[in-house]
Amino acid sequence: MIPLLSLTGLTVARAGVPVLREAALQLFPRDRLAIVGPNGAGKTTLLRTIVGLEPVAAGRLVLFGQPCTTERDFRPLRPRIGFLFQDSDDQLFCPTVLEDVCFGPLNCGLSPAEAEARARETLDALGIGHLEGRVTHRLSGGEKRLVCLAGLLAMRPEVLLLDEPTNGVDAANGARLRTALAAFEGAMILVSHDEGFVAEIATRAMLIAGGRLSEAEIHVHPHMHVHPHLHPKA
Repeated sequence: MIPLLSLTGLTVARAGVPVLREAALQLFPRDRLAIVGPNGAGKTTLLRTIVGLEPVAAGRLVLFGQPCTTERDFRPLRPRIGFLFQDSDDQLFCPTVLEDVCFGPLNCGLSPAEAEARARETLDALGIGHLEGRVTHRLSGGEKRLVCLAGLLAMRPEVLLLDEPTNGVDAANGARLRTALAAFEGAMILVSHDEGFVAEIATRAMLIAGGRLSEAEIHVHPHMHVHPHLHPKA
C-alpha cells in the first residue's frame, strides 16, 4: 500500500539549531497517528513541515506519492490536507461562521451556492448549524474549535492534521468534536497532551523528544479509575 504521507530522514532547523532530527514516519489510509511529547519537542513544527510551512534542511517529504521540496510542489496538494491550528483565532478570519466555512470550498472552485450548501451540511453534521450567522470572534473557545474543524471538513480532505484539538473545548463541544473525528473516514495525525483523547481516537502513536520520533504503544491501565498512558516500545 502506498502511504499518503512519507517522511524520511527529515531535518528542520531554526537559526542553525535542529528542531526536527532525521524524523521518519509513514501515514496510510485510515491511520490515526498520535504524536505525543513535551512542550518544545517539535510537534507543531512537524505538522507545519508536512504542509510546507517550514523549510526542510535535509531529508525527503512525499505527499500522495509526490516528492515535495518547493512551494510549487505543496500548493496543489494542500486542499487534500486539513490543518487544524493550535490557536483557533489564527484560523478564523471571515466575519461570520458561514462565510468562514465557505471560504475553502469557494477556493476549490465551487460556486457560491454549492459552497453554502456544503458549509451548511458540514455545520449541521457537527451539530452547530445554529451558529452559521454568528460573528466568529464572539464565539466561545469550543465553538471556535468546531467552526475551524467545519472549515476543514467542508474541503473533504483525505488527511487531517490536528494540533491540540481539545484545547479550550468544553464537555458538550468536546463530545461533538470526538463524534466528528470518529466518523472521519480519512487519515489523521493528532498532536495532543490529552491522553484520554489520544487513547480514544488514535490507532497508533509516536513519541517525539529532542526533535526525534520513535514508535510508541498506547496502553490503558486500570487504577481506581481508567487512566491511559503512553510508553516507548521495547
